Amino acid sequence: MSKQNLLVIGGGPGGYAAAFMAADRGKQVIVIDAEDQLGGVCLLRGCIPSKTLLHLAKLISEVKHAREWGLNFGEPNIDPNRIRDWKNKVTGNLTGGLAQLCKQRGIQRIQGQGIFRDSNSVYVEGQGYIPGDKVLIAVGSRPIIPKGWASVGSRVMDSTGALELEDIPDRLLVIGGGYIGLEMGSVYAALGSRVTVVEMTGDLLPGVDRDLVRILQARLKKEFESIHLNTQVTSIKDTGARLQVVWKEPGETQEVEFDRVLVSVGRQPNTSGLGLENTQVEMDEKGFIKADEEGQTADSSIFAIGDVVGGAMLAHKASHEAKRTIGHLCGDSHGFSPPVIPAVVFTDPEIAWCGLTETQAKEQGIEIAIAKFPWGASGRAGTLGRNDGATKLIIDPKTDRLLGAGLVGTGVGELISEAVLAIQLKATAKDLAETVHPHPTLSETLMEAAEMYLGRSTHQYKKPR
Repeated sequence: MSKQNLLVIGGGPGGYAAAFMAADRGKQVIVIDAEDQLGGVCLLRGCIPSKTLLHLAKLISEVKHAREWGLNFGEPNIDPNRIRDWKNKVTGNLTGGLAQLCKQRGIQRIQGQGIFRDSNSVYVEGQGYIPGDKVLIAVGSRPIIPKGWASVGSRVMDSTGALELEDIPDRLLVIGGGYIGLEMGSVYAALGSRVTVVEMTGDLLPGVDRDLVRILQARLKKEFESIHLNTQVTSIKDTGARLQVVWKEPGETQEVEFDRVLVSVGRQPNTSGLGLENTQVEMDEKGFIKADEEGQTADSSIFAIGDVVGGAMLAHKASHEAKRTIGHLCGDSHGFSPPVIPAVVFTDPEIAWCGLTETQAKEQGIEIAIAKFPWGASGRAGTLGRNDGATKLIIDPKTDRLLGAGLVGTGVGELISEAVLAIQLKATAKDLAETVHPHPTLSETLMEAAEMYLGRSTHQYKKPR
């Protein structure tokens, strides 16, 4: 790839990471995005604003629990307008920083919807046709709202609407027990809403190891008004004063009224309306673009990364794919090594995992050994009053190599990267056990879990191997 135009459609974590790296490698780059600011869903309507609110929710929870330790700050005075202003200030600072980085790199930004005319030309209303030798699609995804529900009214929200924090409803129904629903449900519960969650499967956070979810679920049962599993909402009706919701669960049908409903049942790729029919790009039946490990689509001029290619819909996955694809376009030669992608659910307690899970191992028939260290034996967890956690390692019993890790507890999103690095570098349980960790910290639970596997844990007894 010589110095030539690279068109990047989408300004989210995948799009701007690709644009920045390409510019740093001496390429002429144009970013086309429908938004007037860089950052995409993650920064503008997802990761960053939600975590800002989740931090406030955790702070409220800690203030309440501090009464047990002899500190009483009284009831919190919640001002939704100032909370909203704080959230917007955080996102505004970050979007401003991205705009400056874009300018410093000499990247041209065009606001508007990019539509392919052919493989090497994109049309933007008011700008005309923009040529590009290579085009990278990184347009992300959007929430799914089942047909009929979106027309009920503004009190039926998706995750974007929930982040606006227009008011604090007395009763909130969250449809969907995935990470977005539980995170936003936690925010509203902390702010004073009585939250009910309905999930159509038999578990919260489907696909995540049950022993991790059980610890979170036990706490959510105390924070939420109710949780209904194996339950499907059949209708939502605006009665004027409230929303009338009907759902079916095993053995009965219920009709309940709520002030607002948050629909969080999944996301779909933003591939419609891109004009992909004017290219050779292929999509699957759900609208995801088919691309190989380097982002190459069936069209030699077009690449795709992030949510639009499916898999884990995570900002850090999109950023990694962006750098990998630009490296390929710049002629970097290196063998493909599948990355270890961590995932974090920012509830309280948090859940984080990476690599092979116990659930996946069972499904795939992979022999594993499991080592767990309960946080009840962690000195640091005790000082925080948060013994409701656990650290779990998935290990190859033949080689002692670390294959996966899962943690549940306060702040585990900050701990999982050590496990990611250990798996990426093919470390063994002995490597982790012999890595000196500071005491007292939550990070040393990773070391202690490895010691548990080896039968040499200081703070838990297990017969030596």
